[in-house]
Amino acid sequence: MNIVATAALLQLCFSATASVSDNDPTETLVTAEPGDAVVLPCYTGGNGTPSLTMWTKDGREVGGARDAGARVSVHQDGSLKFREAVSEDRGSYLCSSTLPDGTVFRARALLQITSAPSITAMHISWDIRLPNGTLIINQGTPVSIHCEASSSPSQQLSLTFSGAPSGNNTLNSTSRSSLDFRIEKVQRSSQGVYTCSAVDTVSNLTAQRSAELLVYNVPDTHPDCMWVQTQDLSRIQLNCSWFGAYPPPKLRWGEAGDFLESDNLSVVLNGSRVTDGQKLKCTATHQLLKSGLEKSCLLTLKAPFPEGDPLAAAIEGTSVTLTCTETTAAPPANTTWTKGLQKSRIETGSKYVLSDEGPSYKLTILNVTKDDEGCFFCLSENQLGVKVLEVCLTVKTSSSAYTGGIIGVFIAALIVGSAVVVAKLLYSRRHEICLGGGFGDEDTGDVLSLVDSDDEQIFQDTVPQLPPVVNGRHLTLVEVHRIPSSDHDETEPADRSPQQPEDTEEPE
Repeated sequence: MNIVATAALLQLCFSATASVSDNDPTETLVTAEPGDAVVLPCYTGGNGTPSLTMWTKDGREVGGARDAGARVSVHQDGSLKFREAVSEDRGSYLCSSTLPDGTVFRARALLQITSAPSITAMHISWDIRLPNGTLIINQGTPVSIHCEASSSPSQQLSLTFSGAPSGNNTLNSTSRSSLDFRIEKVQRSSQGVYTCSAVDTVSNLTAQRSAELLVYNVPDTHPDCMWVQTQDLSRIQLNCSWFGAYPPPKLRWGEAGDFLESDNLSVVLNGSRVTDGQKLKCTATHQLLKSGLEKSCLLTLKAPFPEGDPLAAAIEGTSVTLTCTETTAAPPANTTWTKGLQKSRIETGSKYVLSDEGPSYKLTILNVTKDDEGCFFCLSENQLGVKVLEVCLTVKTSSSAYTGGIIGVFIAALIVGSAVVVAKLLYSRRHEICLGGGFGDEDTGDVLSLVDSDDEQIFQDTVPQLPPVVNGRHLTLVEVHRIPSSDHDETEPADRSPQQPEDTEEPE
């Protein structure tokens, strides 16, 4: 009996072993999110219920409890049930089921606990944040973008840009939980919508967060104030613009009133209500400018003041150009040339040529005649008044021109001749001038010779020795000679007798 039982048991074991070896474990992929109820199937080959089922994970048995209230339990059909899955349940499970006929069935199940990805943070550097969440930054400044996302078990994080010029572009991508992107000098082409996207690589679930970035520009320069030329001198038209500002700035003329959003702001003033020297101011403000930091430009009203040479001369038959310069008028003045007391306006023609070279207004008179002699008027006029420069023209005939030339040559020759005579006279009397005689006949033949003490021996025979000190004063020997002039040589004989030296008392 024991032998039969033993043989039956060996047969059962042999059958079971053969069954296991003939059936390779199959693997089932199950995906769930945290909190979901999960069932991992084991035996699905028939209607039979396994008599014994065991689940293991990483070599350890799981779900051994048959209590239906447990979070993880083995069902009667051999399946492994999770009442609420958690991230720690993720992994590979091995099932071993024994059927009533002794057959052992093995299966594998891969449980993936995936959580929907979420963008946990998105930061973009900005200067102004609008109530609707739109970000504003000044053109030319750096921009930093930071994205963070959370996803399990893995994710792909990317940053995309959607703008009008370039469409939709991927700026950066990573499998990490965060990424950074930087623009050193942001330009208008970089304004648009930036989107952080996180994609779960298992469930393909996607999470996104977007932000709109607007690139504004505040020019470093001041707004431009300009005059607008008009033929109506009773009105003054001004224009104010701020080139490069985006979006359009708010402009205002004057110190009071409301700002108007516009690229150009024009204003018309009554010419009778303005005065010379009055200042007109245009103020510009922008969303990126703080209060009190507005920029402005200034215009100063000035009456015209033409300048030029009031006298001009020309020779009959030639051409002459009269010049009038006007640089002070604001608004710019209208300048014209007139002639005579009637001040009839001069137009360009066969006789006159008008030219405008910047601030200089020139009138050229061709083939000048005596009829052209007289006064011409340079008239400058703007909304603040009229000023006139009078230029009088003198016309000379060609004969008078020659006469003047002859007189000039004669005067020049006379001056040169006089200079030659004076130079010759000075040269002939150079000896008298050098000796101090000048041009007179005054006798200047006396010469004083100071004699050093070493030469006093010469006069010892004729001159008694002088005491060194007389009346408390030191004495010095002085010899006086007379040099006869040429005039004296003719009338008086030279006195060859030796002269007695004169004693002169000189204090030291």
